[in-house]
Amino acid sequence: MLFKILRAAEWAQFEATGRFEGSADDLRDGFIHLSDAGQVDGTLVTHFAGEAGLVVAQLAVGSHPSLRWEPSRGGALFPHLHGPLLMADVVSWRQVV
Repeated sequence: MLFKILRAAEWAQFEATGRFEGSADDLRDGFIHLSDAGQVDGTLVTHFAGEAGLVVAQLAVGSHPSLRWEPSRGGALFPHLHGPLLMADVVSWRQVV
């Protein structure tokens, strides 16, 4: 499974529209940053430390044609979605406290 970490406002907009084009960082980089199960905790610590109201969405996009595994932090391959994320792709979600 793959995961997307969203800030509260991003999650609220995603819920309202059913479509997520990306965070400011995603839009800057040209793709939606995702993490696999072994990467999500590190992503939370590295990029979201001290932030409240985060949502971790579990996604079913493993076979999505716009998904690419590309080098990122420390040269590790990370999943990047080169297209929008749809609410239909969300399997479950949880708030991070």
